[in-house]
Amino acid sequence: MTPIGMKFTVLQTGADTGGQSLELHWELLPGCNMKDPLVHTHPHAIETYEVLDGEMEFFIKDKWVTARKGDKLSVPVGVTHAFRNPTDKIVTVFNTHQPALRMEHFFEDVCKVLDKATDNRTKDFKMNLRSRMYMSVLMNNYREEIIAKNPPDAAIKVLGFISRLAGIRYD
Repeated sequence: MTPIGMKFTVLQTGADTGGQSLELHWELLPGCNMKDPLVHTHPHAIETYEVLDGEMEFFIKDKWVTARKGDKLSVPVGVTHAFRNPTDKIVTVFNTHQPALRMEHFFEDVCKVLDKATDNRTKDFKMNLRSRMYMSVLMNNYREEIIAKNPPDAAIKVLGFISRLAGIRYD
């Protein structure tokens, strides 16, 4: 599990599918993403979710909706979305990104950022200025794959630029 309560397992890489999709299995701990979930869009990909076990919530366009075991959701290109687990049980999800683009690398880099922000997982993750600086650098590296809506993209761009000037790196 990452310090933010998610475990992502790659089932099919972009290379496995000729770039057509990235297929993941997720496990979300109870309470995952309940505080400040990353509301975002994918400017060039469709994202799908199938809840395999449990119940969770998805923010789609402008409202939260509940999804339960067996429910499938598809988020079209450019549609604002986020997810969270408000329950006291682990939720499992089958997730795809079509096309794959560099989303697999994005998820790998999320883990690198979390390692930096938690001093190699020796501290609890907190969304403080240091974490925001690392996250802004990350988000600016993957602008073709994912764009933040909350926090606002303009803030991510500016903080990412300042962070790079300050020498913030996660690799």
